[in-house]
Amino acid sequence: MTSASDKPREESPFWRFSLRFYSRPSVGAACLALQDEAGADVNLMLFLLFLAEHKRQVTRDDIARLDGAVRSWRDSVVKPLRALRRVLKTGIGEIPIAVSETFRGQIKRLELESEQIEQHVLEGCEPTAIGVSGLLRDRTAEINLAAYGDYLGGLPAPALATILAAFGEFGRHHPAGVP
Repeated sequence: MTSASDKPREESPFWRFSLRFYSRPSVGAACLALQDEAGADVNLMLFLLFLAEHKRQVTRDDIARLDGAVRSWRDSVVKPLRALRRVLKTGIGEIPIAVSETFRGQIKRLELESEQIEQHVLEGCEPTAIGVSGLLRDRTAEINLAAYGDYLGGLPAPALATILAAFGEFGRHHPAGVP
């Protein structure tokens, strides 16, 4: 049997879940609000929802372990690429935006790949070894994100509500995360 860490990253069930969920209306903006306003790691948050999809309920300690597994990569690679992409959006010095846009696109692709690598690390954490079996997927998602909010010191309520509503709706269209 092939483990998640042996599969190419693009075949990852977690990656496919993330792409489908993130593309839902309002989810991208809510994720960015959680990232920018509360310092949330969107990939970690998506993993907590992926676990909820599989009815795995986590604790603050589980989140601390997951965060520890990706913190160095996120801080050393993902965040700097994101910062560079964002600054290139408005231009740098005398270099016109039109000139730097191709370069910005390359940085954006690298940033996405760096996030995919982070997700690969998260998915390599055995889901059955994380948390406990939850009962209802939507309630498990609420508990998981509440634990993440506790870990971070709070999550903005409007963005959190948007994510949870989208997750509930997503479940009606993609039972058990299957397209």
